[in-house]
Amino acid sequence: MELAPLGAEADVAPAVLNALALREHGAAAGDPLDRLAAALRTRTALLVLDNCEHLIDAAAAVADRLLGECPGLRVLATSREPLGLTGEALWPVHPLPLPPRDADAAQAMSYAAVRLLNDRAAAARHGFAVTEETAAAVTRICRALDGMPLAIELAAARLRTMSAEQLAARLDDRFRLLTGGARSAPRQHRTLRAVVDWSWELLTDPERALLRRLAAFPGGATVEAAEGVCAGGPVEVYDVLDLLTSLTDKSLLVTAGDGRYRMLETIRAYGLDRLAEAGEEERIRRAHAAYFTELARTADPYLRRAEQLEWLARLAAEHDNLSAALRGAIAAGDARAAVRLVAAAGWYWWLSGHKADGARLAAQALALPESGPEPAGPGLAREGGRDGEGGGDGRDEESRAVACALAVLFATAGLGDDRQTAELLREGVLLAERTRSRHPVVRFLDPMDRILRSAAAGGTPPPDAWEGAQADEDPWVRAQGLLEGAKTLLGTGGRPERAEAAIEAALAGFRGLGERWGTSFALTLLADLVARRGDHAAAIGHYEEAVAVLGELGAVEDRLYAWVRQAQLRRLAGDPAGGAAVMARAERAAVAAGWPEALAMVAHGKADLARWNGEPDLARAELARAREVTRDVAVHPVFRAVVLDSLGYLDAADGGPEAARAHRAEALDLALAAGHAPTLAQVLVGVADQALRQDRPREAARLLAGALAVRGGPDHSRADAARVEAAARSALGARYAEHERWAGSAAGAPEAVRELARVTLDG
Repeated sequence: MELAPLGAEADVAPAVLNALALREHGAAAGDPLDRLAAALRTRTALLVLDNCEHLIDAAAAVADRLLGECPGLRVLATSREPLGLTGEALWPVHPLPLPPRDADAAQAMSYAAVRLLNDRAAAARHGFAVTEETAAAVTRICRALDGMPLAIELAAARLRTMSAEQLAARLDDRFRLLTGGARSAPRQHRTLRAVVDWSWELLTDPERALLRRLAAFPGGATVEAAEGVCAGGPVEVYDVLDLLTSLTDKSLLVTAGDGRYRMLETIRAYGLDRLAEAGEEERIRRAHAAYFTELARTADPYLRRAEQLEWLARLAAEHDNLSAALRGAIAAGDARAAVRLVAAAGWYWWLSGHKADGARLAAQALALPESGPEPAGPGLAREGGRDGEGGGDGRDEESRAVACALAVLFATAGLGDDRQTAELLREGVLLAERTRSRHPVVRFLDPMDRILRSAAAGGTPPPDAWEGAQADEDPWVRAQGLLEGAKTLLGTGGRPERAEAAIEAALAGFRGLGERWGTSFALTLLADLVARRGDHAAAIGHYEEAVAVLGELGAVEDRLYAWVRQAQLRRLAGDPAGGAAVMARAERAAVAAGWPEALAMVAHGKADLARWNGEPDLARAELARAREVTRDVAVHPVFRAVVLDSLGYLDAADGGPEAARAHRAEALDLALAAGHAPTLAQVLVGVADQALRQDRPREAARLLAGALAVRGGPDHSRADAARVEAAARSALGARYAEHERWAGSAAGAPEAVRELARVTLDG
């Protein structure tokens, strides 16, 4: 029995009687439901009630009466919500399974959604088929339409006059596009909008209000989030749970039993249209941003404690909502909301492996003109600060100080260029002083400012730059200060034993807090230091532990460096197969991460490994890849220097010292400008190789001694230094020791070493 044509006030029982050809005759015919029950009481039958949703109460009453009186009767009802009867068994009709985004033609055709599109499109246009050329577009179409059969059929009809690529590109406007249903179909099945309109028209006003407001949540919503953002007008806070349940029963929301309510993208697109029609976009945007800012602000301190996994998981579940809230604030020019959200969520982006997004969004938020007075209105109550703070200038300035600190952190991380951060750094320092902010990340602005200003003036980092952090009342800040102090000490060629003691103390501090990111950072620095003195087995163990700890956080990119160094050390320790396996793992992770710096780091690591293994063609190809993927990225001078240093060895092996001269000279200039002692020492070893190839072993020995002095000790973690030193010793014999002492004499001051390197490269 098809109920869709019946009006909302129609009586179901007479319609069923009519369908069964049991018509009433005169007034004596009696009550239609009585007649229907009498007719079916002794029969074994299946009664199908199709499309009940607009007559749900009436259909439920008829089904309940008949099932109670007709033991041989079964009722099959199709509807967007259950009838709500005792003993009712539900069979949800889910969307069709969808292929992965990168599916090839054969894989795509193994999914029902693609097969349906293929069949209907082939019927609409002769010769249509899912091929390797069309598989990507077809997959995008099916995924964009959530695997909804009717939407896919409407899309297939459009393929009569459009290519799959054209259709996929236009699905942002799906409701205007998908209008080609069969003329014989019910009106609610002729266009995609009509399908959703049919359900929308059956909702109550509170259900409609909640549904359109929930469209602002691209990552779905918890009950608490829906209450915090969507309440107001016809939606009472205490009704939100019941309304969510009702919308789920009506198949307009979906839930996987995890406490989150989500929309299919088609329903969400419809909801956003209705939100705009209701004039609620801006109010809900602000309420949404305020709710997730407060959530991130609450989570932030726990991200530096043992509870960080629990809170990272909670924020990860809201990642799409956090990103959408910030992008929405940026698009609206709402600087206050954008900066507050950066300050609240920035450390989450750092820990969770979203550094590139964090850097970009932080820069965009901080570049906005400052907002005017914050408007009052519904949905903003939750944006008030803790301890009774309102939204005043003091809190905004503190948020900006934290956001500046995070932006500086993002800019100076990994392979990024940190020379453009001075303005933000200085602004953050001034704001921190004015607001007396105690946020942990802000505590590092002053030492970073002192270090960068010293570098800009051509000096070395102040030796006491990190003393304030190392004496801070916050144990996390103290541990981080110890690590940064050790890192600075090693970067200036300080005593390794002092740095190692600081790293060990920091490691103990982070472990005491249960803070995994700091623990991994300390383990990685410790591994670097242990590897330098030649204890490769211990260094590999530290790298492995660092990777395991980072694995708990789920951040891929932070593991790449440890994997690359582990691979190289395994080769040096006599395990080339193990090294190759770890490097392959690093490469897979870098490709999955997709950001240029990760790909470049792994490519350079692979190049050096190939070079040490006697595979120059592979090494050169990997170095070319490292330079290509970072062609449009601001790359740190240290990374450029080590890539050029590696190229120098390949050039020298292929064409002699003259071929290597240009790359080595540029590497030396970059290393000197960066002021990073380990990188300068590494480049000096390359220049020593140049001297040997020019038959100048005395200069090579002095350059090697200079590298040792610059670094503050030997480096047994790279194959080049050992090979070049062995060659110099072989050429000089007993005289090597005489030149080895040169770097400790007055003639061997850093300026003399640099001058010697330049003379060597000048020929």
